[in-house]
Amino acid sequence: MLNYYYSSSIEEFLKKSTEEIIGTITIANQFDSTLQQNWAWEEEIQILKRSLEGLKGHIFFEFSIPRMGKRVDTLLIINNVVFVIEFKVGETHYHNYNIEQVWDYALDLKNFHKPSHHALVVPVLVATEAKHEYEIISTSHHNDNLTYPIKTNKHGLRNTLIEAISFFQESRGKLLGDDYAKGAYYPTPTIIEAAISLYNNHTVKEITRGDAGAKNLTKTTAAISLIIEQSKLFKRKSICFVTGVPGAGKTLVGLNIATMHMDKEDGHSSVYLSGNGPLVAILQEALSRDKIAREKRLGKKITKIEAKQAVKTFIQNIHHYRDAYVVNPEAPYDHVAIFDEAQRAWNKEQTVKFMKNKKGKADFKYSEPEFLISCLDRHSEWAVVVCLVGGGQEINTGEAGISEWINAIKNMYQDWNVYISPNLTDSEYNACETINSIETTGNVHFNEDLHLAVSMRSFRSERLSQFVKYLLDINIEEAQKLYLEIKEHYPIVITRDINTAKAWLKKMARGSERYGIVVSSQAERLKPLAIDVKSPVD
Repeated sequence: MLNYYYSSSIEEFLKKSTEEIIGTITIANQFDSTLQQNWAWEEEIQILKRSLEGLKGHIFFEFSIPRMGKRVDTLLIINNVVFVIEFKVGETHYHNYNIEQVWDYALDLKNFHKPSHHALVVPVLVATEAKHEYEIISTSHHNDNLTYPIKTNKHGLRNTLIEAISFFQESRGKLLGDDYAKGAYYPTPTIIEAAISLYNNHTVKEITRGDAGAKNLTKTTAAISLIIEQSKLFKRKSICFVTGVPGAGKTLVGLNIATMHMDKEDGHSSVYLSGNGPLVAILQEALSRDKIAREKRLGKKITKIEAKQAVKTFIQNIHHYRDAYVVNPEAPYDHVAIFDEAQRAWNKEQTVKFMKNKKGKADFKYSEPEFLISCLDRHSEWAVVVCLVGGGQEINTGEAGISEWINAIKNMYQDWNVYISPNLTDSEYNACETINSIETTGNVHFNEDLHLAVSMRSFRSERLSQFVKYLLDINIEEAQKLYLEIKEHYPIVITRDINTAKAWLKKMARGSERYGIVVSSQAERLKPLAIDVKSPVD
């Protein structure tokens, strides 16, 4: 739920004294208000009292935008138009970074705040001492009822509001102040934000959108948890393969399972493993900093080493984990191991070649999947391996693909139970033949809940990845049908002119949104355009 420091009808706001309003804001503010902050609020209130005379609607001060950890100075709802107003008291210029700031606030509400999806949202920058600039009010090229930011000063704000209200006179659904503030807010968290939230005992449902994508995450998490519980109860060893479209939240599911099963007293300890070294380092650092900050708020002081040690128990680099259990012959501390990007584990040739260079490891004779399963197999009673699988993502020499895991089970661990997403038989996983070779055994179970079908990352078009799949499979009829569904929210355009492409991107980008170019490593023909794919990139 979004919150605020002050909320009332505009009529009530106009009747109240400035001191009374500042008092309400100050009491709601959990941090100490400075003299300068109080002076800024006083100036804003006086400007708004002059600008809102005779108008009806609702006003909020310091309206929270949780996704950004920020607050909008003032939010107005007048005639069903939402004005997102950022004041720069004493400012004489309209700086680009201030325009970006108010635009980002409006974008965040438009994208993630349910009542704002269909509302007309107008970002306004008030540089109080700047020259008033008359601007033509217009919506952007996105046609999503979000206007370009309007720049005005303390004398021009009233005219700006009145012109915007009269400019957009078409009928819209009625927006009520209280309902707007209580509206559902479903952000798409970054992986760092998600990891911190999960580590602090929040659930996937609490940190993601409430649509089919979040339900899909919950179902997949529940399916894996059931496999873990049953494996423990019936003393089985199990491996499950979770597939998902790009951006569906496979890493999120992995982190969720790892944090849900951290109870060592219950014999449930789990570890999240990834071969993506930078991701592991960033997550460990972010969680360590958050742990230090949380302990500090509780009046406790811990060192960075202590914080990181606790974090490392459940997020580790897959190669460090492997090296540790080559030396240590005992069963791992954890009964549950989650391998992110499992298709990128090394094949036998690459692993043996690497281990030969390590002192005393010349006799190593396993592929990475074989050895990692063998580590969990050391447990006398039960163990679970969860493989999070991306399709067609083996990008480096020696990366085995998912068949290496299935072959390891077939050749060495036939007593393990295998739980497979039916989508693992799709062409991009390149595992259909291997799956067929073990399908006849009684230990193989297909479970639809092990596939994440909805992209959480592409919140404007969850079905984009399905369109790409149809395109790559040359399923023209289905691709055309789906394209008609998604083109409204996710524009896909083609050009052979690089300058046309750049101009389009710059036109479409809003606020602090960034843009760039993805280029094929074979695109040597782009060299005349100053894009040299053979030149080393930092």
